[in-house]
Amino acid sequence: MIYHDKIYGKIKIEEPVVLELIKTLSFQRLKEISQVVHAPIYLKILNLPFIKPQVYRFEHSLGVFVLLKIFGAPFEEQISGLIHDLSIPVFSHSVDYALKEGSEIDHSFHDKIHKEFVKNSEIPKILKRFGFDINYILDDKNFPLKEKLLPELCADRIDYSIRDAVAYGIISKKEAEEFFENLRAIKNSWVFEDFESAKKFAKFYKKMNDYFYSGIATALMFRTVGDSLAYSLSRGIISQEDLFTTDERVLRKIKKFRKSDKKLELFLKRCEGNTAFKIDKKNYDAHCFCKSRVVDPLFKTKGSIKRLSRVDKNWAKTVKEDLRPKEYFIKFQD
Repeated sequence: MIYHDKIYGKIKIEEPVVLELIKTLSFQRLKEISQVVHAPIYLKILNLPFIKPQVYRFEHSLGVFVLLKIFGAPFEEQISGLIHDLSIPVFSHSVDYALKEGSEIDHSFHDKIHKEFVKNSEIPKILKRFGFDINYILDDKNFPLKEKLLPELCADRIDYSIRDAVAYGIISKKEAEEFFENLRAIKNSWVFEDFESAKKFAKFYKKMNDYFYSGIATALMFRTVGDSLAYSLSRGIISQEDLFTTDERVLRKIKKFRKSDKKLELFLKRCEGNTAFKIDKKNYDAHCFCKSRVVDPLFKTKGSIKRLSRVDKNWAKTVKEDLRPKEYFIKFQD
């Protein structure tokens, strides 16, 4: 199989187990799960036209696999990277806001259910047939290049930030290539060649966080989509099982009821950006947290490896501040 990735270019994938995993219904579903929920309100606030290319979890999951493959990660880690997003529900992290399970702050819902979800899919039988242990594959402690806690760099974080940035014109394909040219995998850690390249990536990632991942547009998107999903679940318009189908399927089911349900219509208008809003801490309709992301890269210097925050005290302050979730108090003017 020749896979044409938007970031890494033409990649030959020929490992039989990987090809079978990609063909499964569980993995193919990711073609219809948006990387960032593209509610109209989000696009309007960020002034992003609807014709801009969307990024889907399918290409990101393959991207994590390819990134790990390029940098020589163990094959089991590549497989773990490939299937790391299988448990992501429809509209991605909006479900964290719909289910009221306390995961708004850290967007951890799909991580909490990941092992059980994968074990109940067709994946374990495939892995067993090829001699792989599903429990080993699902244990993130075995794969430090694939996954680490913030503010560490990991393959997941590297791929989604660069992929989103190229898709929306924040950086060019050439700038993305420069990041990879200056990146190394050393002793299970991602390390930049020098201070300058580490600082450049850290500042780039902060820009993505401030503008996309934890900004007001994202807060409104998560809150309005989450409220629409929560209400639809409470009314029986959709079921818990629907949350693990596709974005479009769930949206079609919900929209069938908008004309006959005034409250649902209200929520959908908010999603579509047809309702004015303001930030008001004293008189608000919605209290919303947004997970905030910041990275603190390692870099090579004079034969050793150091962390950016240990050299740049201003960055140490930024890391401390930006690891706190952003908090919004939203008043809708329906």
